[in-house]
Amino acid sequence: MAAFAGRPIRVLIVDDSAVVRQVLSKSLAGQTDIEVVGTATDPYVARDKIVQLEPDVLTLDIEMPRMDGLTFLRKIMQHKPMPVIILSSLTQKGGRLALEAIEAGAVEVLSKPGGSYSVGEMAEQLADKIRAAARARPQSRPKTSGPSAPLASVATTIDLTQKIVAIGASTGGTEAIKEVLTRLPATVPGIVIVQHMPPRFTTAFSERLNGLCPFEVKEGADGDSVYPGRCLIAPGNFHMMLRRSGARYYVDVKTGPMVHHQRPAVDVLFRSVAKAAGRNAVGVILTGMGADGAEGLMQMRQAGSPTIGQDEASCVVYGMPKAAFDLGAVAKQVPLSEVAGEILRQVTTMG
Repeated sequence: MAAFAGRPIRVLIVDDSAVVRQVLSKSLAGQTDIEVVGTATDPYVARDKIVQLEPDVLTLDIEMPRMDGLTFLRKIMQHKPMPVIILSSLTQKGGRLALEAIEAGAVEVLSKPGGSYSVGEMAEQLADKIRAAARARPQSRPKTSGPSAPLASVATTIDLTQKIVAIGASTGGTEAIKEVLTRLPATVPGIVIVQHMPPRFTTAFSERLNGLCPFEVKEGADGDSVYPGRCLIAPGNFHMMLRRSGARYYVDVKTGPMVHHQRPAVDVLFRSVAKAAGRNAVGVILTGMGADGAEGLMQMRQAGSPTIGQDEASCVVYGMPKAAFDLGAVAKQVPLSEVAGEILRQVTTMG
């Protein structure tokens, strides 16, 4: 199924490990719409092969000899911007470096083979991420020197304790979520988020946002309370679901089968929010490849939740928001720069 401009997506694998290069190449061999056109042991070899082979997508190891992947990525984005998928080890340092790479322009991040995912699961995710990257517009990301100024606080007369904001995103989502959250004030309802990322990377992502936002941001743990001024991000390789007990909200963090090749999955979160919070929740779907979140957002809308979708022009990949919009799950579509304001408008008019 050659679906990229009538031909397979051309991929160049850059990694100093012969084993990793072999595993990735074999993992992609069965994908008829993806072709590995070459491999490179380091950025210097990769530089020449980019010119020679003209790949559509690059997979890039962060930690390599001679020149590290992050330095090479910045050079690529300066001289020849192209979709780059970062492969990193499941370590605390690897998570931090992966976030820096995304901020520098990489469109996706994936854990190296041998992590918490099986090789089969990794192969499916790698193929999906390559398809997403091939359609990505890395140059469309807003380049900011620091976090945005928060919008005005929600009026203190509004009861936020029963309100929930649920957000789902994938490709390009880490920067989009950062843009939204840093625009929200300290007085926000409880927020629950699924961003497609591997373990460790969600930890680093949560810690990074906690230092930028005027409210608490943490990686969700099983049994955590959700309340105003707290944002919980689903941990990599686990589904996160909202539940209500009495007058309070909690999250359940569980393993389980992948949904849309994802764990955590946006659909799993949104369906639980529809059931637990109904019309007291706002659903938001941001940039990402595929259809994860569309059906769940539809369930939220049917339960009375206001729903927001990011518009095509501001998406790195207009996949998930389009699927939700086409299904009728998105009540209002807005540019990324207006998502935070729209969330606050919906919260203040929910009663």
